[in-house]
Amino acid sequence: MNLRARHPGFRVFNGAQGDIDRILTIVSECLSRHGGPYLFGTEPCLADAMYAPVCTRFRTYHVALPPECAAYRDMILAWTLMREWEDAAAAEPDEIEELDMEF
Repeated sequence: MNLRARHPGFRVFNGAQGDIDRILTIVSECLSRHGGPYLFGTEPCLADAMYAPVCTRFRTYHVALPPECAAYRDMILAWTLMREWEDAAAAEPDEIEELDMEF
């Protein structure tokens, strides 16, 4: 997961579209059933934390979302814990020395 990357105009390949559609169905059903704004009601839970990386990928690849799913994505990306995670990622070096070594 690269929190800095942005790929506007990225074309979602057919193999991924089914996964995206399933995720959007899950999010929509949870919001509808539990009244939102989080997946299971008014407070964030572990399910929202698990979907946070998915929300970052939707942003990274500019995936078009229905309005309620886009609002959920935006809320998760604005979540204080998510902002802290992104701030920490922004402070990391562009290259990680340990990963530059040859095996």
